[in-house]
Amino acid sequence: MSRPIWNGTISFGLLNVPVQLYSGEHTVDLHLRMLDGRDKSPIRYERINSETGKEVPWKSIVKAFEYSKGNYVVIDEEELRAAHPEATETVEIEAFIDQDAIDPPYFEKPYYLVPAKKAEKGYVLLREVLKKSKKIGIAKVVIRTRQYLAAILPLNHALLLNLMRFPQELIPADEFELPSGTLAKYRITPKEIDMANALVESMATTWRPADYKDDFRIKLRQLIDAQAAKGKRGKKSKPVSEKAEPANNVVDFMALLKKSVAAKQSHSHSGRTTSRRHRKSG
Repeated sequence: MSRPIWNGTISFGLLNVPVQLYSGEHTVDLHLRMLDGRDKSPIRYERINSETGKEVPWKSIVKAFEYSKGNYVVIDEEELRAAHPEATETVEIEAFIDQDAIDPPYFEKPYYLVPAKKAEKGYVLLREVLKKSKKIGIAKVVIRTRQYLAAILPLNHALLLNLMRFPQELIPADEFELPSGTLAKYRITPKEIDMANALVESMATTWRPADYKDDFRIKLRQLIDAQAAKGKRGKKSKPVSEKAEPANNVVDFMALLKKSVAAKQSHSHSGRTTSRRHRKSG
């Protein structure tokens, strides 16, 4: 099991539950290095002064905020440390709200809260109360040097701490030109709604996370393994792209929906026929 990020407590009211915080995700990206194509040597990143072209030593580097083009306010390390939130080890729940009250864009990153030894009762109590009340806790937590907004919610036997974005970090939807108004405005007919609903129903299934794979990562991993086995250091390959016809308001949606539903029904029927054949042959 991975190591905890920190040990602390969940605090709500006068109750404190000792917990450990573990990341709820792990990176599966395959990181590619940049090499000099002539001799395959790794390329270093250097700190270069944009005016002189000379490398800048770490001791000469300061942090600053560009408040207008070319104008900076330098913030020294002492001031920066003073501005950081106090590094507490408490997930302090400030309020409880309905589970469905938070829109998806607010959620950012999951962590597991694991109870410390002999702290299981308080942990289970909070978990079951959240399940029964269909509420989630809203808290603030400091991880390393940054303060986060967080939601605490039950997930099977676990309490999940999901880091959230603050409202000012989100772009309001009204900044974009989004279609609004009645269905008639876009010439959408009741028959098209019914047919689209039939397509959705034909594609409806049980959520099984294991059914979904990162196709790009799998193919890239296979390519890397094959190249490594051959002792090669990489050859250029042309990316293959498929062009799909963009959808627009002129497209015959009804015809496309009918074809889609028919294709799904045909696929479903074919699957049942194959299944019956297998049972007969068995």
